[in-house]
Amino acid sequence: MSSGLADFLPSATRFLFFTGKGGVGKTSLACATALSLAGAGRRVLLVSTDPASNLDEVLETPLSSEAAQISQVPGLFALNIDPQEAARQYREKIVGPMRGILPDAAIENMEEQLSGACTMEIAAFDEFSRFLGDPASTEGYDHVIFDTAPTGHTLRLLTLPKAWTGFFQTNTSGTSCLGPLAGLDRQRSVYEGALKALTNSALATVVLVSRAEMAPLREARRTHEELNALGVTSQRLILNGLFTASVDGDRIATAMEARGKRALAHFATFLSQLPVYEVPLGPANLVGIAALRALAGTASDLKTASGFPILAVPDFESIGDFLSDLESAGHGIIMTMGKGGVGKTTLAAAIATALASRGHAVHLSTTDPAAHLLDTLQGSFHGLTVSRIDPQEETRAYVAQVMKTQGAQLDAESRALLAEDLRSPCTEEIAVFRAFARTVAAARDGFVILDTAPTGHTLLLLDTTEAYHRELGRQSRDTIPEDVRTLLPRLRDPDFTRVILVTLPEATPVHEAAALQTDLRRAGIEPFGWVVNQCLTSLDSSDPVLKCRAINEAPYLAEVTALAQRAAMIPWQAEEPVGPAALAALFATAIPFMKTYIYETIPSGCCETPKHYEIKQEENSPALTQHPETGEAIRRVMIGDQPLAKASSECCGGTGCC
Repeated sequence: MSSGLADFLPSATRFLFFTGKGGVGKTSLACATALSLAGAGRRVLLVSTDPASNLDEVLETPLSSEAAQISQVPGLFALNIDPQEAARQYREKIVGPMRGILPDAAIENMEEQLSGACTMEIAAFDEFSRFLGDPASTEGYDHVIFDTAPTGHTLRLLTLPKAWTGFFQTNTSGTSCLGPLAGLDRQRSVYEGALKALTNSALATVVLVSRAEMAPLREARRTHEELNALGVTSQRLILNGLFTASVDGDRIATAMEARGKRALAHFATFLSQLPVYEVPLGPANLVGIAALRALAGTASDLKTASGFPILAVPDFESIGDFLSDLESAGHGIIMTMGKGGVGKTTLAAAIATALASRGHAVHLSTTDPAAHLLDTLQGSFHGLTVSRIDPQEETRAYVAQVMKTQGAQLDAESRALLAEDLRSPCTEEIAVFRAFARTVAAARDGFVILDTAPTGHTLLLLDTTEAYHRELGRQSRDTIPEDVRTLLPRLRDPDFTRVILVTLPEATPVHEAAALQTDLRRAGIEPFGWVVNQCLTSLDSSDPVLKCRAINEAPYLAEVTALAQRAAMIPWQAEEPVGPAALAALFATAIPFMKTYIYETIPSGCCETPKHYEIKQEENSPALTQHPETGEAIRRVMIGDQPLAKASSECCGGTGCC
């Protein structure tokens, strides 16, 4: 491993692609790299296609789809491609020539097929291809840096151009997961040129970004293997946000450092396979030129680069109140949703075990690997049943069905293209959704907890019987399962279905949850509430980095309260939430929550009338015996509007003189 980002810069090729799981710091590292290269006298173009891009904020410059000069950094230019707009333009490029020629119903069908995540990928790749293959687009720039890179699925699909012609002739739908294949065929030479550039190790480098955590490292390893298989061998890995405790005896800091070391040890073999560069955890999310210069090693002290004001932390509900409201219905579907790594599985397991412990029948269904879920639960619970929906197994079964039907009459090359089409994220979404529908339909009483829930795009795709039929017809011509036909109306019933959006107090997870909320609302589903997980705000760490990060969570916590109808917070756990006690602690150790308690004075003489006071205290705090201002002897008699049991000594000590 190399010591820092500065060690990476000498090996920078003309094209750099930063990729990795959401929230690992791709944008910050891409910006810091661009700034450093510009500072060395190079002309640099920075391009982002991230749907939740905060490039404008990080660079302190309003951006559009046209390259803009970053005023504080001579030689640095940046642009922000709007993937939604890029997808719209791509759809119109494909569909436009057909308007007025095909019936309206056929046009609507094409637009529906082009509404998914894969269309977003190919639209972004259109832009990548322009910059890679059109010399005029990057003329005058020494380096072009992309945040983010195309996925392995998109690249694999585009490596099969020889099969397209035969596929056109035999594929009855004429489409792929990326839309009508005729559109892809028109772009074939452009894509071939882009792929040729990507596989030129002297010209392009893919920078895998990860944190010292299990899920991001697993994603980086998968991407590394897929790119190797495609001949993209010029790869680097940056481990971002490495934390080392600096205060002896700080339980939070020590636990955080230990978690990182365990993850790195688990992936030691993978980490030995390519150059690795380390970037330490900073005290704040990196926003502004000064912070980026510090990250790149061109400023003396990263801690002085934060620039965030100290903001008041907004009020959050108790996570215990969330649980009580979820329980009040007595049955129904509870879905945890959000980007990877935010703690959806842990929260789903905690809700399931808590409801089971209260006497409810609960079924927990997950797409998470079974061993991880069982490790989290660590034992069986009365009233709780657990099943795992294996995405790979469900997808294999679905793909086999499609290949048996639509693929039966195709030649070998066309079948290969159809098989690649079926490796798309959309295929897995449909396959997993069918399994979810079966699970929900099988539950007649009690609670069904779903982790992970279908995405907003899948729900939109299933918005109408006709839309789902078109998607199935494109791939398998299957009839619509009854489980699916009856499920969406139940998902739209707020008394039956509760969707919880899980996020972290960071920019990317919050912005992705906001986009998911928009998708859900378009599908007619209103989220029950948000949970902000792994917060440092309410913890008492003496580590200077962690203390500063806690302060800098405030803007994102405020953003959540503005976006959500209701929101709760869960603090970062020093011990991993594994096993019954730790899962229960997620509800018991939430941030201090204030309740209004009613106190009365204790009579000191015969028939004295007690006085009553409303006093706010932290939930579950010990009862006061003296009024904090008057010093009167008091006892607690009410919690809100709920009476407590009377003390054994009544008026006048129980002598009966009253």
